[in-house]
Amino acid sequence: MSKVRTRFAPSPTGRMHVGNLRTALYEFLIAKHEGGDFILRIEDTDRERYVEGAVDIIYRTLESTGLIHDEGPDKDKGYGPYIQSERQASGIYLKYAKQLIEQGDAYYCFCDKERLESLKTKVEEGADKEITVYDKHCLSLSKEEVEANLAAGKPYVIRFNMPTEGTTTFVDEIYGEITVENKELDDIILIKSDGYPTYNFANVIDDHLQEITHVVRGNEYISSSPKYQRIYDAFGWESPKYVHLPLITDENHKKLSKRSGHSSYEDLLEQGFVSEAIVNYIALLGWSPEDNKEIFTLDELIKEFDYHKVNKSPSVFDIVKLKWMNGEYIKAMDNDKYYELAMPYIKKVITKDYDLKKILDMVKTRIEVFPEIPEMVDFFEELPEYDVAMYTHKKMKTNSENSLEVLEELLPILEATDDYSVQNLHDVVFEYIAKKECKNGQALWPLRTAVSGKQMTPAGAFEIMEVIGKEESLARIKKGIEMLKA
Repeated sequence: MSKVRTRFAPSPTGRMHVGNLRTALYEFLIAKHEGGDFILRIEDTDRERYVEGAVDIIYRTLESTGLIHDEGPDKDKGYGPYIQSERQASGIYLKYAKQLIEQGDAYYCFCDKERLESLKTKVEEGADKEITVYDKHCLSLSKEEVEANLAAGKPYVIRFNMPTEGTTTFVDEIYGEITVENKELDDIILIKSDGYPTYNFANVIDDHLQEITHVVRGNEYISSSPKYQRIYDAFGWESPKYVHLPLITDENHKKLSKRSGHSSYEDLLEQGFVSEAIVNYIALLGWSPEDNKEIFTLDELIKEFDYHKVNKSPSVFDIVKLKWMNGEYIKAMDNDKYYELAMPYIKKVITKDYDLKKILDMVKTRIEVFPEIPEMVDFFEELPEYDVAMYTHKKMKTNSENSLEVLEELLPILEATDDYSVQNLHDVVFEYIAKKECKNGQALWPLRTAVSGKQMTPAGAFEIMEVIGKEESLARIKKGIEMLKA
């Protein structure tokens, strides 16, 4: 067997869609699982859709996800150029198109826009969608007519001459053998009127010349695959293995679109997801290991991944599941990295000179994405407005009256205490609880409510008081007493 070579060939049209990232990931995993090479090729011949800066996004995304390419525009291993426009400038696509013309497998088409418009037919009666099926009009032009048109500078495209009888069969690694009637295949354009190759044609030429063994793409391209196969057959080339991936849908089983708000890798980063969790989750959109394990490092994915186990049915992008997985990654994260990623979020709401790392330690096991941090810790900066009804808690057996009593009794004890470490506060308050012979919650609930002003906090009263210090703790307890008296 030849060495496995896969390629990721994105078009620089903006942010990287989750579906494109999955394609890159699967191509990377197929290559690395087999000890092969992963190639980056930039397909920039669609100039209308080209977005400035999008190539940088491609490089940045692959680097941050760990999908390091073995070859590409910046790593020429003898199969370059790796940028399609540079390959086009060398005349390589036109050369192969002309070879097909000489073989009788392609022809010049000089039909103008008006004539092509006349060939449009509705897909079905009453529908708005129309298709153009070319009628091979220019195939019948004589050699002299073709040469005269070319000499006159008449605009043209080069079309592939599809057979009108028989069938075409290709094999997909996921969907098996697929056969179509040749009469269903249109004479696709190989070279456009601007001299650039079409996506279909350039792919075939580049994949063959760069010795690509596996082509991974979305299953929306299955219908195009017989056309690819006809081109391979016309050249007498062996086609690569096709791996068509299932559609990724949103929670409503519609195709994942920009409107979802999380359709691109950069969207997810901006929403506080970490790269490793995104890669892990996307790997499971269409593939799962036999033991149903869910948390994988990239190295573990390389070892486990088998593209033959990719599902045929669509995969639902479940943002709730991704959040859970992201939370697991945050919990397991090295503290230095965690502080680095979380610090910008806590600084949005806390400007006082507190030990921010200590606060971040409190929320590390409680958050799923980093943007949850501000709302969880904002009370450290300033006591929020709150309702005294919070002091009433049936389970803790507290109400406004006994909460007021506890706070008034604790206040002088805490005023006399200078050591506001968690351990000392614990010892002091629990000594009070023992003397009062009350339930722990009857003292701890009103104390935590007074110093936080929130029903849910990432830590107990002692941890909060240690961070905000004696002066602020006492001020908040006094305010609680005033509110309860009122």
